[in-house]
Amino acid sequence: MSKGISDFLPAPPSFISQGFEMPSAYSRFKQWGRQVIGQPEEPIPVVGVSDWVHSRSQNPKSAVRNYVESLFPIVHWITRYNFGWLSGDVIAGLTVGIVVVPQSMSYAQIATLPPQYGLYSAFVGVLIYCLFATSKDVSIGPVAVMSLTVSHIIANVNKSHPNEWGGPQIATTVSFICGFIVLGIGLLRLGWLVEFIPAPAVSGFMTGSAINIVAGQVPGLLGESGFDTRAATYKVIINSLKFLPVTKLDAAFGITGLFCLYAIRMTCDWLSRKFPRRRRLFFFISTFRNAFVIIVLTIAAWLYCRHRVSKSGKYPIKILLTVPRGFQHVGPFHVDSKLVSALAGELPVATIILLLEHIAISKSFGRLNGYKINPNQELIAIGVTNAIGTVFGAYPATGSFSRSALKSKSGVRTPAAGILTAVVVIVALYGLTPAFFWIPSAGLSAIIIHAVADLVAKPKQVYAFWRVSPLEFVIWAAAVLVTVFSTIENGIYTSICASAALLLVRIARPRGYFLGKITLRSSDSNAQDSRDVYVPINPKASLMNGSVKVSPPAPGVVVYRFEESFVYPNSSILNSTIVDHVKENMRRGLDFNNISLADRSWNDPGPRPGHDESAENAKKPDLRAIVLDFSGVSQIDTTAVQALIDTRNEVERWADHPVEFHFATVLSPWIRRALIAGGFGIGSQLRVPTEIASVVPYRDASSVSGPEPVEKSDVEIRPVTEPRRGSSSYGATGSEPISLENTPYFHFDVVAAVKVAEGNLSYLDQTSSRDSVSSGKRPIRE
Repeated sequence: MSKGISDFLPAPPSFISQGFEMPSAYSRFKQWGRQVIGQPEEPIPVVGVSDWVHSRSQNPKSAVRNYVESLFPIVHWITRYNFGWLSGDVIAGLTVGIVVVPQSMSYAQIATLPPQYGLYSAFVGVLIYCLFATSKDVSIGPVAVMSLTVSHIIANVNKSHPNEWGGPQIATTVSFICGFIVLGIGLLRLGWLVEFIPAPAVSGFMTGSAINIVAGQVPGLLGESGFDTRAATYKVIINSLKFLPVTKLDAAFGITGLFCLYAIRMTCDWLSRKFPRRRRLFFFISTFRNAFVIIVLTIAAWLYCRHRVSKSGKYPIKILLTVPRGFQHVGPFHVDSKLVSALAGELPVATIILLLEHIAISKSFGRLNGYKINPNQELIAIGVTNAIGTVFGAYPATGSFSRSALKSKSGVRTPAAGILTAVVVIVALYGLTPAFFWIPSAGLSAIIIHAVADLVAKPKQVYAFWRVSPLEFVIWAAAVLVTVFSTIENGIYTSICASAALLLVRIARPRGYFLGKITLRSSDSNAQDSRDVYVPINPKASLMNGSVKVSPPAPGVVVYRFEESFVYPNSSILNSTIVDHVKENMRRGLDFNNISLADRSWNDPGPRPGHDESAENAKKPDLRAIVLDFSGVSQIDTTAVQALIDTRNEVERWADHPVEFHFATVLSPWIRRALIAGGFGIGSQLRVPTEIASVVPYRDASSVSGPEPVEKSDVEIRPVTEPRRGSSSYGATGSEPISLENTPYFHFDVVAAVKVAEGNLSYLDQTSSRDSVSSGKRPIRE
């Protein structure tokens, strides 16, 4: 005969015969399941997963609609566009366009690509970005650091696969893959990952990269050749000095152009300070210095070179020569799987630079101009720009600091200014390419050096890193040195790894303080108001007046503040800190003079033979309560709760009686849930777990022979002495208490927690005295 699951369940209780309805098989099975997993019969209400899901999906339709609308920020402002905005956008767009044309061709030179590819990237960047942008100031296009990275990628691929792919195809493939990677990060709303790289690390590799670029452009500025300008920065500097005797005529164009660029800027800055009313005029004169210098140098090169061409077609100085007119490579992009495999090792650093530089620039201008950018949407904008750019043959583009600063100072009002910049680039591509033939390469090197030199961190900024955090200054210095003496890729990885290591150390080794009390009174002599605050018992002289005396809590009470999320890397710190403090400063409950050596623990032998520590131990207070200030704790995990349980077990074993654990300022419902699961804060007769995170459960513990455990009174089974309702520490405007009644050991602040803990001392002392009189000795807890 077959048996159902109900046949294996316990027999029905006796209350059936009294007229009550017998529980169903399902209810009994449910009760049995609760016993298996250890769920309390009367669980305390806590936050649950369903609450979290409900908070995230209260209105799914509205959430989807908001998500789709957020992908196109232009719809939020384009309907309010007006002529006042148009004037600012036209001025800013045209100004940036005049600058971006020579700059983009110069940066293509850094990337070892023909100059027209820089114009392709500039056009797509400024045109597509305005549709998805949340920053009005940022200008997208070729930038120096990304161009340098592309040149290294092209060199590495050609080294491993010689003459298999051309430089433009490699660069466009990098743009395609990195664009979709960044787009995916933005669509999945993972832009917060960028926050793991701090500002000093970004500044470090930007400074190192700027030095690298400047050093690599000096040979072009002077007309030097015969050595590798893509080598480590220090090698390029040494070779540039060695080859000074063979400097060519290009130096006359390059040095003159660089001098004029700085002379115009410094003169305009001086005139702006001297004539503040004409500041805007001098600003635009300074802005056009790039175009002015290129035009003058181009005319000079044409006048000098047009009749000095050799029989082989070479000119006395290096010039751009033919720049194809218009878009020569428009069409669908075809991905070569073999090329993608060859680029696999180069893509991480390219992606990091692509998103990191742009987010840093957009956030910076958002802070300066009083608006907030959406990092996820900015990543979408960068991803779409680079993905679409491959249709035009563009190479990777991201935010440009120099052009963004120029755009901001020109009075831009909306992202639509990029459309005007795109018009200028189109005009240059279709109408000015014959004039580009005579542009001297040394003049482009001068523009690159002039633009990139501003990326080097100023001494004030570096000193600020040192003042705020010397460790982050070390990260900055390491990024600069590794970039200069190795490669930009190694510099980026060094800064990221060092920042991650510092973050982990800060999490794993947080600060914590044992607290004492000081009473603050109003400076008004007639005022009677005062309040208690808890500060470190031994405060640092640089933080508090040394003459202020901090009063320790009542004997037997320990107050400790943990200043970090309580998670597995740092869980052992709290355990060892509190247990060591208790063993050093609190009375030991067991009298080892009356315990034989055979009964002593192997790792806790007690006092040395012949050495009586009873007198010294008697002078110490008896531990009764530990108050933990959780105001700095935002997260807690299973390992941390297990560490708290271990702490409770160890201090109770030392004190030889139960110890109260009070928690102050538990503001997260998930922290409250975790603490309750560990048996904290509830003050009831529920069984307190001794292990909640057992890696290898020990199932045969019941078979071990040993003495029967001694029943002990639990201090948390009695009502907790709370201050009167209506107290300013507990009541909300004199009505109900803030703390929940079912978790009386969780308190609103540390002042309230200490008051309760100290208020219970007298009760505990009286109870202990009665137990001692009735039994004649203290119970032994194993």
